[in-house]
Amino acid sequence: MPVYQGRFGTQQAERLLWRAGFGPRPGEAGKLARKGLKDAVRSLTRPRGKPRLVGPEPHDEDGLPLAPADAYGHDHLWWLDRMVRTNQPLVERMALSWHDWFATADVGHTQLNLNQNDLFRRMGLGRFDELLHGVTADPAMLVWLSGNENTRRHPNENYARELMELFTLGAGAGYTETDVREQARALTGWTNDWDDNIGAVNFRFEPKSWDAGPKTIFGHTGVFNWQDACNLCLEHPAHADYFVRKLWSYFIPKDVPKKSLGPLIARYRNGYSIRPVVESILMHPLFYEGPRMVKPPVVQIAGMLRAKKSGIWTEDFVWISADAGQLLFDPPNVSGWDEQRWLDTARIGGRWSAAARLTEQFEVIEDGYPVKETPKEAVAKAWRFWGKPTLSKRTEMELQQFANRVEGIITEEWHERSYRALRQNALRILIATSPDFTTA
Repeated sequence: MPVYQGRFGTQQAERLLWRAGFGPRPGEAGKLARKGLKDAVRSLTRPRGKPRLVGPEPHDEDGLPLAPADAYGHDHLWWLDRMVRTNQPLVERMALSWHDWFATADVGHTQLNLNQNDLFRRMGLGRFDELLHGVTADPAMLVWLSGNENTRRHPNENYARELMELFTLGAGAGYTETDVREQARALTGWTNDWDDNIGAVNFRFEPKSWDAGPKTIFGHTGVFNWQDACNLCLEHPAHADYFVRKLWSYFIPKDVPKKSLGPLIARYRNGYSIRPVVESILMHPLFYEGPRMVKPPVVQIAGMLRAKKSGIWTEDFVWISADAGQLLFDPPNVSGWDEQRWLDTARIGGRWSAAARLTEQFEVIEDGYPVKETPKEAVAKAWRFWGKPTLSKRTEMELQQFANRVEGIITEEWHERSYRALRQNALRILIATSPDFTTA
């Protein structure tokens, strides 16, 4: 398995923190770089102790604590806060990846979605077979894909189809419509009660609702149940290849090289272990030498807040995230988010709004602003505001030209403080919405 052999400095550590987390806090990239590649990666994949949230507690505009299970949008803010304040960023980033992989939207009882989120957090770096079994029996998933309505008398194919197409094998990967129907029969038996005040409760497996007859799936015949349905997918020849390629895509925007695919599959097949595959990806040469990768909107927003050591103080990040194309607990469909749309004209404005809203929180004003600040000093100050992120020469040139143009329209004495303060606020937003800050 190839391992990156180049320089592991601040720039490489910065990319690692963005792709395997939510960006660096001030000085964090340099500190991580001093560990060296292997220790840096393992500090993320094998964190010590229980996760902690560091920083100011989240609240709404009135200073009230969040109510993630009860107030609209507070589930999104609750998880965004965890992304911002966590001391185990890869754990949260893996939870986000599994939320996209096993995309489950609002099921009418927010607490069920929150419980599923905790499942992703607990199992996200463990064994995929255990994660798949956990998700299959998870109440939010049972409601979302009608698993709780799948009975031996009326089999429902929703989960059976997505189990193969999206979760384990890939579309058209050697299964038939007969396999879908037979899988649906194996997955029967789940049910729940209803409470008029709460909704769906007491999820359980009822043997009398399970189809106990023989089924033939992938050419194998047996009296299969829901665990067997999962295991047959895990043992299918197409699964390991699908798993590795899909997991790779969350970290590197180019296809897995042929020479790396085999070793990655071998590591995964050794116990369906997720962590060793993730570590191999995070140390792969393409991770550091390959093209930049677009940050998911919520990752960029969380990273902005981390860069400023800011907490959640407003509900505005709900509509801002929605405008940017990624409202947590609300993926567009069972396929998850389409990253091809994250930078289109309908979504890019959300990132601008996020940068503007956070900049507004630290807005500089005319009174007392340096009257003789040069364009070069203005750009440097805005760069330091975001923790000195890596910027290309092209972006630096564009920022400098903008700062120079503002200088060129300062023709009156009253312009000096006012225009230079406005320029500083604008430069901060321009850096946070630049191609360099939008990608990593």
